[in-house]
Amino acid sequence: MKKTPAPEDWLATNRANWDGRVPVHTASDFYDLPGFVSGDEALRGFELAEVGDVSGKSLLHLQCHIGLDTLSWARHGATVTGLDFSAPAVEAATELAGKIGADTARFVVSDVYEAVEALDGQTFDIVYTGLGALCWLPDIARWARTAASLVAPGGFLYLAEFHPFGDTLGDDGRTVEYDYFDRDATVWDDPSTYTDGEVTSSATRTVEWQHGIGDVLSALVAEGLRVEFLHEHDFTLFPRFPVLERDRGFRFPAGQPRVPLMYSIRASRPV
Repeated sequence: MKKTPAPEDWLATNRANWDGRVPVHTASDFYDLPGFVSGDEALRGFELAEVGDVSGKSLLHLQCHIGLDTLSWARHGATVTGLDFSAPAVEAATELAGKIGADTARFVVSDVYEAVEALDGQTFDIVYTGLGALCWLPDIARWARTAASLVAPGGFLYLAEFHPFGDTLGDDGRTVEYDYFDRDATVWDDPSTYTDGEVTSSATRTVEWQHGIGDVLSALVAEGLRVEFLHEHDFTLFPRFPVLERDRGFRFPAGQPRVPLMYSIRASRPV
């Protein structure tokens, strides 16, 4: 890990890494594509509850990767579009849509910052961004401007993300070791990925950024969206720290002070 101003090739660096992850992820037990094809739910319970009924609505999933969450929304009745900067990921998502019979699902290759142009100015009832997306983007105001412009009047943006406070904790999950307000890029060189298996590509470098809750909320409000709620969650999806215990996700053990590990925001565009 190395803290640095954003390198000029950050986008190409991250795209190459995510291209290399696709065959690893599609073969992984973590994503379990055979289980998904058989009907397993990919979305988290709190997301389903907070987004609500999507039947008959148009939904755009920004940074959709291989499309499991996107296609889960299709199974719940939405007409879905997924967008991702990795062409191999979009190819995998399109193939997966065919396997589950999601004939109306559409997947588009584009950098998220270029989404408006890539989608020909179309707007959507719901713009959804799932977990682990914002850390790949250097400019949160530009992201909010792009995402907000894709929300149709009367529609809303829904964001579920890992909480940035978790990034301040050391490997033990008990002590604050990193600066919450540090906005420099972090450059990693690591052949592993968050799933089982390793990245087989030689593109092992990635560039990431940390965005505070205030930064995200302020950016959305500045684009004219009305924040309906900000929810902070005391659990996460994987054993990020060895102290966490499995309990409807992974949580700090009873008796230990808790910190937020995920958050979710819903912000609507007035009619």
